[in-house]
Amino acid sequence: MPSFTSIFKNAANIVESLTDNHKGPLHVGEAMACWTYFSFSSSIIPYFEIGINTTSDPELAKLLQEGLKVVKSHKQELAEFMRKEGVPLSEAPESKPNSNANDIPLGAKFSDNELINTVNLNFVIAADMCAASASQCLRQDAALMFLKFQTEKLSLGLKSKTLMQQNGWLKIPPPYNPPGSPSSE
Repeated sequence: MPSFTSIFKNAANIVESLTDNHKGPLHVGEAMACWTYFSFSSSIIPYFEIGINTTSDPELAKLLQEGLKVVKSHKQELAEFMRKEGVPLSEAPESKPNSNANDIPLGAKFSDNELINTVNLNFVIAADMCAASASQCLRQDAALMFLKFQTEKLSLGLKSKTLMQQNGWLKIPPPYNPPGSPSSE
């Protein structure tokens, strides 16, 4: 199976071949994609911090730390890009202070199952947002930035799915048996 790095490089080569790399101003869709993903990333950071503060599972804590590092890097890179392009930043929630998971009562914190399923949903939605944004960008630099973000979120999603399968946290829909198929009779 190819690595995410090689997939990203191939996608970057395709984007480069389709553009003339002319750096005009961002169009309204590119600016909106930046603003939306910046807002989305800013809003998930406290969730990662709360998860790190409340989980007692070391593998989940490691995944949450990695997810937090990635989303903070996306937010930082996007903030620099937006400032340079004159796109205003949305307000971001405050960071959460560190706490001890054992000091928080069970009814006041998410279970590991709830945490991982919400975080995994973030990875899926973020990857979809980035794919849509990259495909709508005319500017090569913006498209490549979103492709990089997408690749990193897909990588985290695969790690998340593996952890979910190992711990029985993966929610699997029932099999679909179309009417008339041998298994539906």
